[in-house]
Amino acid sequence: MATKSNFTSEEWGKLLASPMVAGMAITAADPGGLWSLLKEGMAGGWALLEARQNTQANQLVKAVAEDFSTDEGRTAARAAVDARFTGAKLEGLKDKALAELKSISSILDAKAPDDAAPFKAWLQNVAQKAAEAGKEGGFLGFGGVAVSEAEKATLVEISAALSRPGTASV
Repeated sequence: MATKSNFTSEEWGKLLASPMVAGMAITAADPGGLWSLLKEGMAGGWALLEARQNTQANQLVKAVAEDFSTDEGRTAARAAVDARFTGAKLEGLKDKALAELKSISSILDAKAPDDAAPFKAWLQNVAQKAAEAGKEGGFLGFGGVAVSEAEKATLVEISAALSRPGTASV
């Protein structure tokens, strides 16, 4: 099992930020209204909380969730996000997030091959939950669809970025 000590501080920061990055890709694919944006943005936080409480969670996922619960972990995650996304424009944000997920996938494959598949599955699940969090195309929360076509396409792109072809659920 890989632990924090298997990664450089920059790599660990990327892992800490990865649930936010997965949610960011979904939100950028089809930015909805304020409520949708808030719900999608909170999906990564809920995923971290669930991972901390889940006794069956992969140990690397749990280690990331535990570290994120500390001030130091949140600071490292924030620094990782700021380093890659500060100044990014909405129209390029999804592509930047997908590139970052691809980089995270490579880090996992190289440094944590035994934990890579479950960690990537967890990130895919975070993205799925973000996509399902807010309705798209409705008016004041009424109507619309749970997962838009743009979000479905982005889930497939996330799966490819994580080197998990054909595993996106929509």
